[in-house]
Order: sequence, then C-alpha cells, then structure tokens
Amino acid sequence: MSSPTLILASSSPRRKELLALSGDQFQIKPADINEDVLHDEEPQNYVGRLAREKAAAAGNDLAGDAIVLAADTTVVLDGAILAKPIDEADARQMLQAQRGRTHIVYTAISGKRASDGAQFNDICATPVPMRDYSDAEIDAYIATGDPVDKAGAYAIQHRGFHPVAEMSGCHANVIGLPLCHLQRNMKKWDIEFKANLSLACQEYLNYDCPVTEKILAWEQ
Repeated sequence: MSSPTLILASSSPRRKELLALSGDQFQIKPADINEDVLHDEEPQNYVGRLAREKAAAAGNDLAGDAIVLAADTTVVLDGAILAKPIDEADARQMLQAQRGRTHIVYTAISGKRASDGAQFNDICATPVPMRDYSDAEIDAYIATGDPVDKAGAYAIQHRGFHPVAEMSGCHANVIGLPLCHLQRNMKKWDIEFKANLSLACQEYLNYDCPVTEKILAWEQ
C-alpha cells in the first residue's frame, strides 16, 4: 500500500531519532495528557494506558491516511514506578537505589489509524542491570542536568555516565521506542518502512540484539 502520513505523538528527541531510522518522513504532534499513576495501577497497565491515551489525543482530529504512533516508558524497581525526578535530590535517591541492581524498563506503544479508528497496542519489557557507579559519578551526572526529564533519572545512552552494565534485551526500548515491536505491528497493517528497522536500530546503537528475531516472530 502507499505510505501513510505518520504522526509521532511525542516531543522526545530520543524517540524522534529512533523513528527516523525507518527512512520515512513523519510529523511531530505531542500529546498533552495527565500522566499521574492511578491508585493501585500496575506498571504495565500504567504505560499501556498512557500510550493509548496519547494516541487518542493526538489522533482525535486527524483524517485520511494518517497513523498516529505513541509511546510511554517507565522504570520499575522492586515493583515501584520510578517516574521523572522532581528535583536533584530525588534524582540522586533514584540513582543510588538502582546502583548495582537490575530494574525493568517498560515501554508501551500504540498506533491509531485515522481512516477507520483501528488501533494496535503492544508492550516491551527489558531488564536493565546497572553498574556499581560511585556517588561522585552520580553528582557529576546530575550536574549535567540530563536526569531531569528521564524516567528513573537516567539515560542509557549518556556517554559520560554510561550507567548500564551489560544489556541482554531490547536496547531501543530503554531509550523509549522498541522498534522491532513497532515494525511487527505496522506489518500487520501491511505497512513496511523504507528501511529494515530492526537492522537499522542495531547499526545505530552498535548493539547485536539477542531478542530481535524472537520479537519479530512473536504472534499476539
């Protein structure tokens, strides 16, 4: 089929960079929604709900061949959601709590098709082992200002801090957009990206992904 008009419902520069690997043109239309966690809401349900709400909010006035792509990411340690830190002290506490331990990053994606209202929803979970960084490294990282707008108070791709020990799951998921999940779901709508998204992702991240084939082959 002809290429649809793609809308990314996010202002995240990291998601923009990842989607650009597809080789397709897309527009940016951030979705402004309430991201508060509901009472007793499980992390998977939380990110799934926000991704669906973002797709709905960004796609409520679109028509024609437009497809809205939305995502939401959260960090979970000991079953608790680590959202974006409210200040430097909060960021420091989060980073100290995660030091030398493994947490889970969940990213939910949602796509909404304007022509008929069809929607796909998917979720990716990646275990992330953090290295045993020092308090001095934490302070230096916080001083860069980078943790402020990051779930869990860190960015896996930060070259100065490099907080993660060794990855064994979807790397792009931790950045904020699991590309193999996106490729798989779009294919169900007979939509192929210009680039091989899974290969482009591994080349861009310099990461030999051990879960790519499994993700692409999995049937929901």
